[in-house]
Amino acid sequence: MRPFLLIPHIRIHNANAMSSPYSIGFPAMTAWLGAVHALQRKLQQLPDFENLCLSKVGISCHQLEVQTHRSKGDFVSSIIGTGNPLDKDGSRPSFIEEARCHVSVSLLIEMSEIDPEWEESLPIAIAPMLRQMKMAAGDVLSFREPKVVYLEEGNASDLKALMQRLMLGHVLVEKRQLLKDYVAANPDKDVLHALLAHLQIQHRVALDGNQEAIALGNNQYQWEAGRLQAGWFVPIAVGFQGISPLGMALNQRDADTPHRFAESVVTLGEFVMPYRIENIDEMLWQYHVDTEQDLYVCQTSVASLEN
Repeated sequence: MRPFLLIPHIRIHNANAMSSPYSIGFPAMTAWLGAVHALQRKLQQLPDFENLCLSKVGISCHQLEVQTHRSKGDFVSSIIGTGNPLDKDGSRPSFIEEARCHVSVSLLIEMSEIDPEWEESLPIAIAPMLRQMKMAAGDVLSFREPKVVYLEEGNASDLKALMQRLMLGHVLVEKRQLLKDYVAANPDKDVLHALLAHLQIQHRVALDGNQEAIALGNNQYQWEAGRLQAGWFVPIAVGFQGISPLGMALNQRDADTPHRFAESVVTLGEFVMPYRIENIDEMLWQYHVDTEQDLYVCQTSVASLEN
């Protein structure tokens, strides 16, 4: 039996919507695993949960409201920023625009170490901690009662019952294999081309059975919109890659830990309904370190098995 901690319907206010260096939307995967790691450290400070390990997390998004505005006739949207206090002379101080969102999610957290007595005590201990935490840089407004649930390996009915607890929502799964397949089929393209190819919406003239444009008269034609592949694909930041050797930096906060410059790693993700999940590991994200390629990333359990 695999034990899980289910925290249903967490409402988060003003979460960080900077999902990658190039896009805004659903918070980065590093933010969710970071929140789970912070919760684990808080719990391990209690005598009863010193050996507790929150190893993997699945996220089901129920609602997302990105704080942007687009007036009638505008082509692009603008970020709704906060109003900072005025300077002494009454002028508005300089600031960096930060994309924010209000989001409601359910977290399904796998536990690698569990005591049978924790089934009742763990949810009670977690509740006050969640009220004091931030998730994805946002404030936790409310959540439903946490529960400890179990999944029997290979039991389809258990998996179905567990996925029903994540409805109505969409779970985020990793689709990096689509990028690899695209690059393999198009040797002249790189991974960025592959990412954009799956995200862009292409508008083209509709064709009939004879591959001729469907005319509507008066030199007008029927147009259709579509993607390279059906699905709700999104770019998602999953970690960092080192771009400098490990070493010490000037004025670093931790004088004992090696530092390095790094850049963000972005991959392709897809939101799917929970009932489409056939293997629980498809939606469970965990940390992964590849020292040979200087990668510090989050990936699904299925991807780690493929590597």
